[in-house]
Amino acid sequence: MGTLYYHLSYCSITEEQCVVLTSALNSNPSHLRELNLRGNKLGDSGVKNLSDLPMKPQFKLEKLHLRYCSITEEQCKLLTSALKSNPSHLRELDISENKIRNTGVNLLCDVLKDSHCKLETLRLSCCSLTDEGCSAVTSALNLNPSHLRELNLSGNNLGDSGVKNLSDLLMKPQFKLEILDLYNCSITVDQCVILTSALKSNPSHLRELDLSENQIRNTGVNLLCDVLKDSHCKLETLR
Repeated sequence: MGTLYYHLSYCSITEEQCVVLTSALNSNPSHLRELNLRGNKLGDSGVKNLSDLPMKPQFKLEKLHLRYCSITEEQCKLLTSALKSNPSHLRELDISENKIRNTGVNLLCDVLKDSHCKLETLRLSCCSLTDEGCSAVTSALNLNPSHLRELNLSGNNLGDSGVKNLSDLLMKPQFKLEILDLYNCSITVDQCVILTSALKSNPSHLRELDLSENQIRNTGVNLLCDVLKDSHCKLETLR
C-alpha cells in the first residue's frame, strides 16, 4: 500500500463514524501522511481514538486538518498530549475555528517547545485566544523558531503582550517565516509600531502579510512603508 491522503471535509461525519474511521487507521497506521476532517464533529470518542494514533511509533502523519471540528479545551488536552508523544513527523496543523481558548493553546505550546517538533505551518484562526494565549504561542515558538514557515493567528485578540512577543520572534535571525496572517486581530496603531519595527529588522523571508480588519490607520501604514521600501523586503502578497 502506498502513501495515503484522506480528505473528508464537511462530510457530516458523526462521532460514531469518526470512531470507526480512526479505529480502521489504527489497525494500519504506517502509510497515512495527510488527514483532513475539517467541518465534522469528532466528539469525545472521535478525538480519543484520533489521539491514540499519534502515540504509535509507526504513525508518521505530516498534515492534520481539524478546522471547525467543535474541539473543546478538554479534547484539545487529549490531542496535544498525543502529539507531544510523537512530534517529529508533523509539518502542518490546522485547528482553526475551535474553541480551544487559552487553556488548549497552552497545552499545544508544550508540543511547539519540543526540539523534536518540526512544524512548518500552524493555523489557529478564530480559536478564542486572548493576549495570554497568543503570548504563550509566540513564546513557545521563540524556543524553537527555525522550522515555522506559516503562522495564522487571525480572528484572535493579540493584545500588547501578544504583539510584543510576536515582534521578538520576528526579529530572530533564525526565524524564517514566509506567511503571517493577522487578519482581524484588533491590532492598534501603537502595536503596529512594534510589529513593523520587528519586520524591518528581518524583512528578507516574509512573502505574504495580511493585516486586514485592524485599526492601524495611516500612521501604521506609513510605518509599514518603511519595510516595503527596504531592498531586502521580498513581500509578494500584502493585504
